Amino acid sequence: MADRPCPCGLPETYEACCGRFHAGTAAAPTAERLMRSRYCAFVRLDSGYLLRTWHPRTRPERVDLDPGMRWTGLEILEAAGGSAFHSTGTVTFRASYRGGSLHERSRFERVDGAWVYVDGEFLS
Repeated sequence: MADRPCPCGLPETYEACCGRFHAGTAAAPTAERLMRSRYCAFVRLDSGYLLRTWHPRTRPERVDLDPGMRWTGLEILEAAGGSAFHSTGTVTFRASYRGGSLHERSRFERVDGAWVYVDGEFLS
């Protein structure tokens, strides 16, 4: 299990990839990496990480995750902005789950230097 690729789709192991963001030992350097780490948090049912990486302006009080949901893959379709040189960015993605997929364009901003999720627009 430890040598399996991270659920976010990158070839690194979970510990070397999103695990370090979830553990708080590193911060996602780009909006895309934050998006990937948030997808991974959905896979791993880590609502604490989702809340910590949500913009204070739009963050809900809690996130109720469905333990029966089986996420099966993430495809990044487009990323705009969101690098070390930007203060905002968008990531368009398709997240597949058993029985369907979610297509979204997510918006990200920096708060105190860290990337956070602001909101998303569902696409058809």
